[in-house]
Amino acid sequence: MTETALIVGAGSGLSAALARLFAKEGMRVVLAARDTQKLAPLAAATGAKAYRCDASKSEDVETLFAGVGKEQGPPDIVVYNPSARARGPIAELDPKEVLNALIVSCYGGFLVGQQAARLMLGAGHGTILFTGASASIKGYARSAPFAMGKFGLRGLAQSMAREFAPKNIHVAHFVIDGGIRRADDPRAAERGADGMIEPDAIAANYLHIHRQQRSAWTWEVELRPWVENF
Repeated sequence: MTETALIVGAGSGLSAALARLFAKEGMRVVLAARDTQKLAPLAAATGAKAYRCDASKSEDVETLFAGVGKEQGPPDIVVYNPSARARGPIAELDPKEVLNALIVSCYGGFLVGQQAARLMLGAGHGTILFTGASASIKGYARSAPFAMGKFGLRGLAQSMAREFAPKNIHVAHFVIDGGIRRADDPRAAERGADGMIEPDAIAANYLHIHRQQRSAWTWEVELRPWVENF
């Protein structure tokens, strides 16, 4: 039976690697982002359907899952990738920018996780994967809003994993502890061949978690280049 994979917050980095791998595995790929025009090349390459969705808005997320459920059936795997940052000293941060970082990084994860869980409970199975960062477990100076959002997302994932594992829904959180290699990122040349994480390698780990036999499920995975300090 053909599986359906929904990637929320799709773009050109990790999401593109996931879309290509899922399509190669024979899955129906569904992409969701605020700007669907930028997804056109990826959708064409993977045969994916693209939906417009601002993951921070409950009405958008409800519409997304209603559409996917009606047109594709309940998704077998849902990946939540969006995040937002607000950098600077605590004393100088704009509260509105901080709130936006929390809403996108964490609250949007709740909205997507809730809708995914509702459909998967009806289907009796599914996988929900949340993309975290170094900031999920380490709060850095001048980066409190990002840490707040990612800490919250990790807490959400852990709570959902405990609630839904007995119901045959696999929830997992990924700590991406390092930069993800992109062709246009100047850090790639500075850090060398082993200094950043290859997006295809990350995607392979996401697929592995989705395919895990349920007698040995993993709720959290840390991924980093072998030369990264931690």
